[in-house]
Amino acid sequence: MTPNYDAWSKEELIARLTDIEQRLKPIPSRKKPVSLSTPGGNPFHFDRHPRRKIAVKFCYSGWEYNGLAFQSDPTPLPTVEEVLFRAFAKARLVDPDAGLDGCGWERCGRTDVGVSAAGQVVSLWVRNSPSEPPRPPERELQYVSILNRILPPTIRVLAWSPVSPSFSARFNCKHRHYKYFFTTHGLDLSLMQGAADYLVGEHDFRNLSKLDPAKQITDFCRRILSAQVNPVEPSPDLCGITKRTGHDDQLYVLDLVGSAFLYHQVRHIMAVLFLVGTGLEPPSIIPTLMNTDGSESTKTGLQLPIVDRKPEYQMADALPLMLWDCAFSGSDVHWQSDGDVKTKVVGEDLGTEKHSGTGLVRQIHSVYQRSLIHSALEGHFLSAAVRYHPVPPQYFPFSRTGLSVGTIPRLPNNSLPIIGVPLGGGTCRRRYVANARWKNGKGSRHENRRALTSTAEAIGDE
Repeated sequence: MTPNYDAWSKEELIARLTDIEQRLKPIPSRKKPVSLSTPGGNPFHFDRHPRRKIAVKFCYSGWEYNGLAFQSDPTPLPTVEEVLFRAFAKARLVDPDAGLDGCGWERCGRTDVGVSAAGQVVSLWVRNSPSEPPRPPERELQYVSILNRILPPTIRVLAWSPVSPSFSARFNCKHRHYKYFFTTHGLDLSLMQGAADYLVGEHDFRNLSKLDPAKQITDFCRRILSAQVNPVEPSPDLCGITKRTGHDDQLYVLDLVGSAFLYHQVRHIMAVLFLVGTGLEPPSIIPTLMNTDGSESTKTGLQLPIVDRKPEYQMADALPLMLWDCAFSGSDVHWQSDGDVKTKVVGEDLGTEKHSGTGLVRQIHSVYQRSLIHSALEGHFLSAAVRYHPVPPQYFPFSRTGLSVGTIPRLPNNSLPIIGVPLGGGTCRRRYVANARWKNGKGSRHENRRALTSTAEAIGDE
């Protein structure tokens, strides 16, 4: 279970930080050079081998890494690209001295710290087998097996494809599909879907992303192809424990498909959708935030204020976010696994390909089984807790409780209640809520400035 740091003493927190610092000390050892010698001790000469360009599809657990992109400065955790590139180098598929630029490394979609991927793609030039194409299966290098034998279990290569010399994993991508998982606890899904419907089409998302001055982006328009709130099957609440403890924790996912995305765009969108789901904001907050020049009023037929600067609000948690797929034209990629050209498929479906004894499906299924056990254990912890402690009052969603910010009752001891505004992944933003005094004071002033202030101000922030 996640430690409750709020209850820790100063001495306990210092001890925790000291422990973390001690565990981070060995990290520079990851930078040790990769040996370029052959098993016999002779130097390995990359310039004596032919090269080919391939695309590689892989998955990774984002919480284990400091993001996807390689960083030149030291990081608390390794990055996915650092570990993956070193695996290519150790297998003598790329020259480590030439670096990422030397092999033409390109990624499809960058993911930040804590964000996972099930269908990330990179393209690069690698060492080739000496035979001329077309090659029989037994003469192809076994890229999936070779890399997975070197990589940690938290990064798995799924498939590879030969590609043309001009292919780019970034620019040849047709669309990217992100998934954000969340539970229904305290949320009105119909309101969230109504808000998500406004996302479809081409819009200005500057107020629904993190502005990065270093990138000097001037075009904030992006096209969303689909935005759907869907149930996840099977539900992880296998024992029905959360329902018996007064919680509704059915698992849902926002499936967001777009041609390209801005920095932290999905997490900002989810943060606003959570506000809509609780009832703290109406669904029209989405077109309001996209109405930077008045065009959204014309598109929606709503009377919307112009919001020409980003309000201040906290984006959703990274853990539930996954880059599910990167889609390419069937003429660009032909995904295949090791030594099984006959089952090669066009496009994105991997079908039932073999993995040359790597046991890839078996490995991932084993991890999945353990996660189900963890879920059951945590559920029973919850069941044990409610036998001795009361279930907190349920304020959200307002559409079902009939409450509003100004009508939330005080606690039996006449103290102000604390509400948790969901941020995804079981996290929330804790806020004190006043009642009539708030409504007649700050609340009335916030309502007058509502369209031009932050979404957070709807619950009494300044």
